Amino acid sequence: MDRRKFMKSAGLVSGALASRVAAGSEPRARSPRKSDHRINHSVCKWCYPDLTVSQLAEAAAKLGIQSVELLDPEEWMAVRAHGLTCAMANGPMTIEVGFNHEENHDRLIPDYVKRVEEVAAAGLPNVICFSGNRNGISEKRGLDNCVKGLRPVVESAERAGITVCMELLNSRVNHLDYQCDRTDWGVELCDRIGSDHFKLLYDIYHMQIMEGDIIRTIRTYHPYIAHYHTGGNPGRNEIDDSQELNYRAIMEAIVETGFTGFVAQEFIPTRDPLNSLSEAIQICDV
Repeated sequence: MDRRKFMKSAGLVSGALASRVAAGSEPRARSPRKSDHRINHSVCKWCYPDLTVSQLAEAAAKLGIQSVELLDPEEWMAVRAHGLTCAMANGPMTIEVGFNHEENHDRLIPDYVKRVEEVAAAGLPNVICFSGNRNGISEKRGLDNCVKGLRPVVESAERAGITVCMELLNSRVNHLDYQCDRTDWGVELCDRIGSDHFKLLYDIYHMQIMEGDIIRTIRTYHPYIAHYHTGGNPGRNEIDDSQELNYRAIMEAIVETGFTGFVAQEFIPTRDPLNSLSEAIQICDV
């Protein structure tokens, strides 16, 4: 299930969740354990459709989470009111229609320059972008078009002091035909753009599906990565021992690279959502 389909089927999550938060019920307290707190935690709002931004921010703050992300400009103040940031702002585009097709540039470039300015004015660090679907174009043509379309956006980001992040997504299960579906493609794009203000959003769930070898990839390509997303595989659900990824080891590998950005929980809860979120933070809080 992808973000778009999940938002259309938000009724799958019980409406009782919002009532519980509104009534003042708190997520289950974390069990004490040794931690150096070397991960900056974030959570993706779209996974919690029954909570408002403010309700999720309130719950997140109680769990030691510093950010609620993938938000639009009108939502940013709601997280700030709870002492949080939005570590990854939404961009003005869809996953499917991206910079890899030159005919999209006339709209995307001015829209993104404006969004970069909005993100900078709000004091946020990053804005997300996407390659778009192939729709029959070659890997080289897609790269060439992305470089051409993103350069003026990245120049704006350099002036504003923020980072534009292209997300790596799988094209096998969730986002069929998406072009930036492998780390080496994204790395080549970064090299060709040649700016510290353009990097990758490395989604661990998606790259497990496409490539595996997560820890080795992180150790090799960490200079290109500005942000991480989690999710259990298979299913994109809880990141506990019900799935195949060892997230505690992955987090250890991330902090060993000297990473100082954010790791965002982007799994779809199948149990009590806030308890699952609390457990995920416990796993990742190395």
